[in-house]
This record gives sequence, structure tokens and C-alpha cells, in this order.
Amino acid sequence: MANREALRELQSRLASRLQAARSEGVQASWLAVESAGRKFLFPLAQSGEIFPFAATQVVPYTHPWFLGVANLRGGLYGVVDLGSFVSGQAPAQRSDAGRAESRLVALNALLEINCALLIDRLAGLRNIDAFTASNEAPQGSPEYFGSGYTDASGAYWQEINLQALSQQPQFLSISA
Repeated sequence: MANREALRELQSRLASRLQAARSEGVQASWLAVESAGRKFLFPLAQSGEIFPFAATQVVPYTHPWFLGVANLRGGLYGVVDLGSFVSGQAPAQRSDAGRAESRLVALNALLEINCALLIDRLAGLRNIDAFTASNEAPQGSPEYFGSGYTDASGAYWQEINLQALSQQPQFLSISA
């Protein structure tokens, strides 16, 4: 009998939280990540599932930023080192501790590209209220860079439009 009461109470709390979420709207707009010492924001609508760092099968004759392919929940995904791709430099070597914090962020299935981005660390969810200033992408930046945001501590966060990134010829052409 106590279990039924507890279940009803849980269902009641969940229903009220869902109703509150519907009336308040979406609070978080971005997934905040860090890669190669830089801070990035991924739009939640374009981000997919987050996976722990997984071993990749190396693909020969590809750019250094393309780490290979990985089996993620039964799907075959190309793995791109985000920091290396953005900077144009070779991927950084990760220690065992660094690998423990590393994650693979898959692109949303609606983008129709089986790709996961290797990032160094998840930094949580952010909404516009978390930032004190915003400005356009820096002059000469890649087309997939969105606006830049500064948070209360003065850290700069660069938005990355994952849909635009997934359509870039440089991103789609992995052969070296």
C-alpha cells in the first residue's frame, strides 16, 4: 500500500514538473563544452547523445583531426577531434585522466550525418542568462562560428552551429 502512495506522489510531482516546464519554456539553449583550451557552445537542438570516450578504429589516409570510426550504441560514427579541427593543428595527446573526462558528442540524427565530436570536458548547460555580453563571430572566422558570449567570470564562449559545420566541405572531406 505504501508503494502505491509513493508511486502516486512521484507521478504527481512529475506531472507538475512537466507542466511547469511547458509553461516556462526551454531554459537551456546550449551544451557547453571545452576542447583544446577553448570554450564552445553547441545548440541543444543540433546536439545528440553524449558518450564516454570510446576507442576508435583508425581510418588510413585521413586528416589528423579525423580520429577514425567508433561503434556507439550499435551505430558507426566518424569521430572528429573538435579542438584539432578548429585550430588546424595535430590532435593533442591525452593522459589517462584527460581521457576519463573526454566525451563524444554526437550530432543530432536530424542532421543526417553519423559523426561525433571529441571534446575534452563537458561544462554543463547554458542559457542566455548565463552571459553578460555577446558579439558577432570574429572577422575571418569559419562560417560555422555563431555569436560569441562572455560569462560573468570573463570567459569567452564561442557558439558552433553544428548544422553549418556538418555541411562544410572541409568537414565532409576527411581524406588527406
